[in-house]
Amino acid sequence: MAKPRLQYQCRECGAVFPKWSGQCSECGEWNSLDEAVASKPANSPAAARHGGYAGANVAAITSASDVTLREEPRTTTHLSELDRVLGGGLVYGSVTLLGGDPGIGKSTLLLQCLANLSAANRTLYVTGEESLQQVILRARRLGLPEKDLRLLTETGVEKILALAESEKPQVMVIDSIQTIYTDTLQSAPGSVSQVRESTARLVRYAKQTGTALFVVGHVTKEGALAGPRVLEHMVDTVLYFEGDPSSRFRVIRAVKNRFGAVNELGVFAMGERGLQVVNNPSAIFLSRHPEPVSGSVIMVTREGTRPILVEAQALVDESHLGNPRRVTLGLEQNRLSMLLAVLHRHAGIGMFDQDVYLNIVGGVRISETAADLPVLMAALSSFRDRPVDQHLIAFGEVGLAGEVRPVSNGEERLQEAAKHGFTRAIVPKANMPRKPVKGLQVNGVDRLAEAIDLLD
Repeated sequence: MAKPRLQYQCRECGAVFPKWSGQCSECGEWNSLDEAVASKPANSPAAARHGGYAGANVAAITSASDVTLREEPRTTTHLSELDRVLGGGLVYGSVTLLGGDPGIGKSTLLLQCLANLSAANRTLYVTGEESLQQVILRARRLGLPEKDLRLLTETGVEKILALAESEKPQVMVIDSIQTIYTDTLQSAPGSVSQVRESTARLVRYAKQTGTALFVVGHVTKEGALAGPRVLEHMVDTVLYFEGDPSSRFRVIRAVKNRFGAVNELGVFAMGERGLQVVNNPSAIFLSRHPEPVSGSVIMVTREGTRPILVEAQALVDESHLGNPRRVTLGLEQNRLSMLLAVLHRHAGIGMFDQDVYLNIVGGVRISETAADLPVLMAALSSFRDRPVDQHLIAFGEVGLAGEVRPVSNGEERLQEAAKHGFTRAIVPKANMPRKPVKGLQVNGVDRLAEAIDLLD
């Protein structure tokens, strides 16, 4: 078999060169050339008409009415929170990329998933980081069934695919993509070119055979997936596994999903038997104080299709610096600065000489604007040192003109608050429920000043 011809492509401008050099002569970028396998030249006129791609005349156009669907389009993983972030279950032929910090529980989650699926599906767990003995020791420690669990220790993608062709698994796990390499490239495993080429071959295999494929990816110190950015575009679903190392709770978040909603959230608790599903995540994000404390307000945020109650804590203290600090955990810092400016301009309450610290309890990251009103209420409570009613919840977007704007799915948020025993709510007037919510007194406001008056 002839050795494949190699070339080098610039990741910035796409220019192709026969040899590697430190600088791209087309765009001038340094160290941007990555190793790649050159496409085979087209010999036939038909291939030339398709842009020179040798395999272009192999594919056939199919009518949409001729495509047959499976009777069961989704398969449960028997982990309800994982099913939720996947969009309702596992889709055969899909490729899911799971990223997270070291030791967060990626391998544990996927081993549990395969063990649950192995009774009714052919599964294959491919590990490039651990020995078979290490995998079995973990499975026994977690009390997982081992009888139908198929394992493979291999890092060469050609060997993995050859064995998978004979094994024909319905669900396969690659742990991790940074350890996988292809013989057609000379670069080391984990390099940009190796990750891209190996992933492309695995994705092609999954689509052609209808195998549900999970790929584990490492993350950088900034929290992004290591490797080329194109990696996230090649797969169907991208999941991030997050959590505070000092906490037993883990959060899995979907940031891309071709088969379901993005920003869906699943919550797990790490225990002696592995990751356990948390069916009521609002309970773990609420820290019920034995007595009222200032600077604490409960808000109702929405992650994907699920409303979740989360506590926002603020600490406002006199600043001894020329430029007072604005520190946030779980919320964008610039948004806090903007909200404090709105509070000064439209409510006459200035914190320009105060340090303001904001924390979203439980390590949750809030990206929606429904957190605006409770964040300002928490900051004001700490500034005045006046506790907010423990049975009060709030949500709403605050505009630059001081108006309180409505948010989506207001009634569902109120129903979630009532279910957890809250009795008062301050919400945008446009989010007032059509029918009274049992046990919940709802106050609708149009302006920020009205919401502040209700706190007094």
